[in-house]
Amino acid sequence: MISITIEGLVKRFGDTVALNGVSLRIEPGELFFLLGPSGCGKTTLLRSVAGFAMPDEGRILFGEENVTDLPAHERHTGMMFQSYALWPHLTVAENVAFGLQERRVPKAQIADRVAEALRSVHMGGHGHRRIGQLSGGQQQRVALARALVVRPRALLLDEPLSNLDAKLRMEMRGEIRRVCHEAKLTALYVTHDQKEALSISDRMAVLDHGEIAQIGTPEEVYRRPRTRTVADFIGETNFLPGKVRALARERVSVETALGMFEGVPGDPAWKPDPGSEVLLSIRPECWRLQNDAKTVNCVRGRIGESVYLGELAQHEFRHGETVLKVFELNPKLSTRSADQDVLAHVRSEDVVILRPDPHP
Repeated sequence: MISITIEGLVKRFGDTVALNGVSLRIEPGELFFLLGPSGCGKTTLLRSVAGFAMPDEGRILFGEENVTDLPAHERHTGMMFQSYALWPHLTVAENVAFGLQERRVPKAQIADRVAEALRSVHMGGHGHRRIGQLSGGQQQRVALARALVVRPRALLLDEPLSNLDAKLRMEMRGEIRRVCHEAKLTALYVTHDQKEALSISDRMAVLDHGEIAQIGTPEEVYRRPRTRTVADFIGETNFLPGKVRALARERVSVETALGMFEGVPGDPAWKPDPGSEVLLSIRPECWRLQNDAKTVNCVRGRIGESVYLGELAQHEFRHGETVLKVFELNPKLSTRSADQDVLAHVRSEDVVILRPDPHP
C-alpha cells in the first residue's frame, strides 16, 4: 500500500484555471472520492495523478517517490474508465491478460494471475466468454479485473458506474469497496453521484472552481458542510438567511424570518460575530412534524404538495411565502390536512450555520 500526496497542484487550459493550488493526502489503503459539480476540476485532478495531464505547478508523490514528471505507463497504476474500454474481439481472459502481456510477464504466470483476478471480482469460469455475451455489470467486473491483474500501486476510477442502471450501480458499489479493501489498494475515485460517494468512500473531497471546498468522512461532509456549495451539492437542504443574536459555547442563536433558531457552525474553526449575517442549512429529513410548540427551532405552517414514497413522504411545508422541504419517515398522510396548522421542529445539532457567501 502507498499514500498519494498532492501538493499545490495548478493546471491551466489557456485562460481557464482547472486546478488552483490543490493539496491533499490519500492514506495507504484508503478509498478516496473526488466529487463536485461539472467543471470543478475533479477529472483534471484524477488525470494528473494518472499521468495523462501534466500540472503547471506543484507535485505528486506516490509514497516518498515524486512521480510528477513520470509518464502514465511508468506510474504503475490501474485505471477504470466510464466506457469500460474492453475489446469485443477478445475473450474475457484475453482482455484481462492484455496489461500483463504489455509488461512482458512470462506466459506461465499470466494464466494464474488472470484466473486470480477474475475470481476476485466473482467472474471465475467466465474467461472463455466474449465481451458481447456479458451484461453491463459483468463487463464492469472484467474492467475491474483487468485493472487489478497488473497489481497496481494505486487504483484510479473515472466515473466507472455511470453507464449502469440503478440496481447494478448499487451492486457494483459494494463490489468495488470489497475488492479495494481485500486487495489493500489505495484508490482515487471520481464521481458526480453523491450517494455513491456517501455509501462507499472512506473519505472524500468536494471540489469547487478548481479548489477543495471540504475534505472529510461521508458523515462529516454531509452533517457538517462548511460552505453553501458543499451543503447544496451533497444531498438536499433548506437554506434560511438570518442574523446572529447570541453565542453560547458551541451553540449560536440566529433570528430568521421563521423565528429563532439555535445551531452549530459548519466550520468548527469559525465563530460568527453577533449581528452578522449568516445562512442556515437544514436537511429535509431532520425536521419532525409534531403537536407541541417549542421556543426555538420550531415553525408553524401547513402542508402543501406531498409525494408519498412508502417509507417516507416528501412534503412542501409552507409558512407564509416560505416553502421548506420536509421529509417524514413512516408517514401517515391521512392525519395531515392542508387546512390544519402543523408544527415542524429540528434539533439544534441539525441546524448548520454557514457564511452567507458561497465562496468564502
